Amino acid sequence: MSHTGFDEGAPKTEIITLTSHVLSQQQRHPIATGDLTLLLTAIQTTCKFISTNVRRAGLLNLIGAAGSANVQGEDQKKLDILSNDIMVNSLRASGKTAVLVSEEIDDPIIIDAAHRGRYCVVFDPLDGSSNIDAGVNIGTIFGVYKCADDSDGKVEDVLRPGSELQVAGYCMYGSSANLVISTGQGVNGYTLDNGIGEFILTHPNIRIPDRGKIYSFNEGNSLWWPDHVNKYLESVKFPENGKPYSARYIGSMVADVHRTLLYGGIFGYPADKKSKSGKLRLLYEAFPMAFLVEQAGGLATTGTKRILDIQPTSIHERTPIYLGSKEDVEDLMKFFKDQ
Repeated sequence: MSHTGFDEGAPKTEIITLTSHVLSQQQRHPIATGDLTLLLTAIQTTCKFISTNVRRAGLLNLIGAAGSANVQGEDQKKLDILSNDIMVNSLRASGKTAVLVSEEIDDPIIIDAAHRGRYCVVFDPLDGSSNIDAGVNIGTIFGVYKCADDSDGKVEDVLRPGSELQVAGYCMYGSSANLVISTGQGVNGYTLDNGIGEFILTHPNIRIPDRGKIYSFNEGNSLWWPDHVNKYLESVKFPENGKPYSARYIGSMVADVHRTLLYGGIFGYPADKKSKSGKLRLLYEAFPMAFLVEQAGGLATTGTKRILDIQPTSIHERTPIYLGSKEDVEDLMKFFKDQ
């Protein structure tokens, strides 16, 4: 198997769907109730629906601002709102959720008792939405917690470190729809076959290389970055020995992390003079992506602290983040120690 997760050699005739793969994993755990499997089924159905609407957005007049702003102060796109509604309604209808936290909604959603389950889902329904008009890859990011044993569902159930996630994943919408998931037993990637309407296992057991050749930072903001971050980037652009790293930055966290996860290297979104607490949201962006990268053998840090060890204090809290290949992230952390 190559480091990207693709099996090389003769093609196989066996087709493994996401549903059958999750069910086979569930059978290894005698105490499993099947609730998490049903929840993942609801999530994948949501991703199929959003994927269809992303592809048809221009034809359906779903591109463009809707005239309102989300809690982050960003203009909401029509497709943002639709994706959020799809996600909320599907998760509520699954009967397996207790608390929902969305980037697009100010307050957590506490599910009514009649539809309440034992899981809490945090999500960005359409990451990279500012790129919709340009046809750039965008996606849905999600993380799943289980309610505390003595809780019927409250905000404290999601204000927990990312290391306590039960599931993390994202679905990227582009030339194909790619769903990447970890249940804490490694990372697997699935591609939507529109012909049969199923996510098919195409990237089994993804392992991120220990070192890559690509850095993904928005260098347009480098004027406001700390000196040690710029010094690190100088070290990969002008190395004393070896070949310079290539710059690849799309502006969609899902697309940038997807490439980093498959091919290695480092993705970074530093804190700066304008965003002193960082820009990316801890609960539904940084935590799920950090969980995936660590499960694939990489690292995720603020520069000084493991991302998954952070104790969140609010649902829309922000953080700086650097994630990717183990050796690349360790190299960056040395610059933080020397500051």
